[in-house]
This record gives sequence, structure tokens and C-alpha cells, in this order.
Amino acid sequence: MERTCIIIPTYNNERTLAEVIRSVRTVCDDVMVINDGSTDSTSQIIKEFGDSIIAIEYTPNRGKGHALKTAFREAVRRGYDYAITMDSDGQHLVDDLPVFYQEIKQHPDSLLIGSRGMDHPNMPQKNTFANKFSNFWFVVQTAHSLPDTQSGYRLYPLRKMGKMRLFTNRYETELEILVRSAWRGIQLIPVPIHVYYPPKEERVSHFRPNVDFFRISVLNTIFCILAIVYGYPSMLFHKIFH
Repeated sequence: MERTCIIIPTYNNERTLAEVIRSVRTVCDDVMVINDGSTDSTSQIIKEFGDSIIAIEYTPNRGKGHALKTAFREAVRRGYDYAITMDSDGQHLVDDLPVFYQEIKQHPDSLLIGSRGMDHPNMPQKNTFANKFSNFWFVVQTAHSLPDTQSGYRLYPLRKMGKMRLFTNRYETELEILVRSAWRGIQLIPVPIHVYYPPKEERVSHFRPNVDFFRISVLNTIFCILAIVYGYPSMLFHKIFH
């Protein structure tokens, strides 16, 4: 029987982390929390859950991409077939997990991407622009269209991804995984999800607009070049022979 774990990378989300873990454990017993060098009370919160969760902690902070890579390696080592990633800020809702479970039964070995409604009243303006920007370049690099390439609520097919060696370490890693999965011939499927955005004064974001946007722009430039010499030929190969 295929096994699925839920991965929660976290960095300084002490206000929401405990409730996110508790809510996820009502649906799944296999929960992995990655403490990416938090400097608040995150470590103590994780310890309170004891052996009921898989906990990985390290310092200093190394970025969401590094946390995901660490989690994927551990999930594969433990024999999981799929991993669902959720943010620790309470944005992603446990009620949507059955959508992922149902969809993966219909499309095994696919990569499922939670698709948020871009017209949410509390969605930050910068999120809307960044998502449209990312969606456009994703089409250029893969000839695939997705409504929400920046969503972190995803189901990853660990076996199908194999030993994909990721080169990025921060927010741009999620984009790298999407592009390289498309080049490998992995089916990418958007699934509808709900999302909760707290009032502006309660939000905790570690996205650094200037630095992280620059890193993503550099990655997009590299991928546009690689798409010509590798990505498109690879997708054609997988389409013909798989």
C-alpha cells in the first residue's frame, strides 16, 4: 500500500505552528516538521509533540528549499511514496487534504499543485503579481500552463521524482521542482484549494521581495536557456517513449 506523509517546513511561526500540527494529525499520523533554524519558541513547541511527529531541526536558517530537500530525503529513507507539503502559517487548510488523496488515486505518480483563487479579498497584491509573473515564465519554459505555480500546498510523487538533485535552497526551489518535473515527463495537475489569509497586521512572511525576486528572476533566465537545449527535447523524448 502506498504511503503518504505530510511535511511542514517552518521558520519562526510560533503563533500558528502548534495548531497546524494538531489539525493535520487529525487526518494523518505521518507528520514531519522541519525546523529551519527558527529563533523563536518553535523548538519547544515541536518537543511538546514528542514521538507523535517526525521532527528534524537544525541551525542556522537555510531556506525553504533546503528544508524541503531535507524532508524529501528523510521521507524516501522511511519508505514514503508521496509527500504533501503544507505551510506552517495556517494558510493551508486541512479540509483540502482529501482533495489530494482522491486526485492521486485517479492519477498515480503525478505532482499535484494546490490552486488558490487569485481573487481572495485578503490576498497581498504582491502575491498576485508574483504568481502571474511566475505562471508566464513557466509556460515559456515548459509549454505547460498552471493557474498557481507559487502555491506551496502540493503533493510530490517521491518515487517518480527519483534522485532529482535540486540546486536551489530558498523560495525558488518550488519553481525548480515544477520545471524540472515537467521536463521529466511527470504529469502536473492543479487541484482546487481554499486558503486563509490573516489580516495584514497578523501576517508573518519571510519572503524578501528584492533578494528573493532577484533569485527567482535569475533562475527563470537560466531555465529559459536550458529549456531550449534540454527541457523541450527531454519532454519530447518522454512523450514518444513513455
